[in-house]
Amino acid sequence: MSTDRLLSRLLRYVQIETTANDATTDYPSSDGQWTLGKMLVGELQEMGVEDVVHDQFGLIYATVPSKHAPTAPVVALNSHLDTSPETTGAGVKPQVITDYAGGDIVLPGDPSQVIRIEECPALEQMMGRTLITTDGTTLLGGDDKAGLAIIMECAQRLLENPDLVHAPLRILFTCDEEIGRGIQHVDLQKLGAQVAYTFDGDGAGKLDVETFSADMAVVTFAGINIHPSIGKDRMVNALRAAAFFVSRLPREMAPETTAERQGFMHPFHIGGGVAEVQLQILLRDFDSANLTGQAELIKRLATETEAEFVGAQVQVHVRTQYRNLSDGLSKEPRAVAIAQQAHEDLNIPCQLSSVRGGTDGSVLTEKGLPTPNLSSGQHNQHSPLEWACLDEMEQAVQLGISLLGLWGREEK
Repeated sequence: MSTDRLLSRLLRYVQIETTANDATTDYPSSDGQWTLGKMLVGELQEMGVEDVVHDQFGLIYATVPSKHAPTAPVVALNSHLDTSPETTGAGVKPQVITDYAGGDIVLPGDPSQVIRIEECPALEQMMGRTLITTDGTTLLGGDDKAGLAIIMECAQRLLENPDLVHAPLRILFTCDEEIGRGIQHVDLQKLGAQVAYTFDGDGAGKLDVETFSADMAVVTFAGINIHPSIGKDRMVNALRAAAFFVSRLPREMAPETTAERQGFMHPFHIGGGVAEVQLQILLRDFDSANLTGQAELIKRLATETEAEFVGAQVQVHVRTQYRNLSDGLSKEPRAVAIAQQAHEDLNIPCQLSSVRGGTDGSVLTEKGLPTPNLSSGQHNQHSPLEWACLDEMEQAVQLGISLLGLWGREEK
């Protein structure tokens, strides 16, 4: 059965470690992304997909041409090969729960890890469905290997059913989305699509039409190190300066205290010693203009820290990551309308949603390729408590085929 094949794909893909590594400038940042990419290329070629390219950056491009609507707009479907560095993706041992009977799920590799209904109310809707978890010692990697499996299955079903009317399909698999580099080397001219969809959302029936805008601040604290026995009036401890700085970040602007349309400033990584410390801070807001204010606050705190720790030097570097998806979707209103129609045709409730995060679609849209984000059956991403629902993944496959069919009736 094709659903069994979809499950088999996911189980294969998640067992390849593809953790993104922000400590290197290599693209892709981890060898496992090359390994998984080669597997996907082999599968695409075996099923008869055309123009399969695995380029020097690890990006994968491929084509399923249209027999019945060759002049329709070209539609790209995108997912990413990497997984989050927040939880290890090494040695993933996926567990398949068929006909879920309800209740909390104790994970066998670490019984202290429990997927609890009170913390994950989506489980209440999963009775009788097939769920995939880990053993509790790693993440699953459904973000975004569920998306990979969905797109691969879409391609194979189109090829197996040549009488289906659909738009020309371009497949794009990217690397390092989790560390904000997913679209860094994508050649939009080579891709040749007029519209795209990422399968990188949670649950089912969500159509993401807005994301955060995002920057990242790197704050470097330079101190003066000397043996502590002679440190009086000579040592300047960069660790203490960094701790002072972090303590001054507004608590009311933390992810722990914000929700819905509120932005945040999130210090998420710190490293170093007495001589030098580097701190990384995520800046997020739905309104791109507010990121300027966040950056100005960080620079002001840097100046205050230098005044408090005489002799310390604090440098701030802010780089752009991505911008709100909604800013560019208006250029092709059919992108959202056709996705809504595809949900309706399949009797799937469709929820237009705003994401307190971003996807490759945010950057693709900013670069001129309108790219809403679709659900892919993943839940509790980036966590040992991550799980995926096969039934929701199957629904996403059907949705992908439906929206390709609707685009097949459109004119460029």
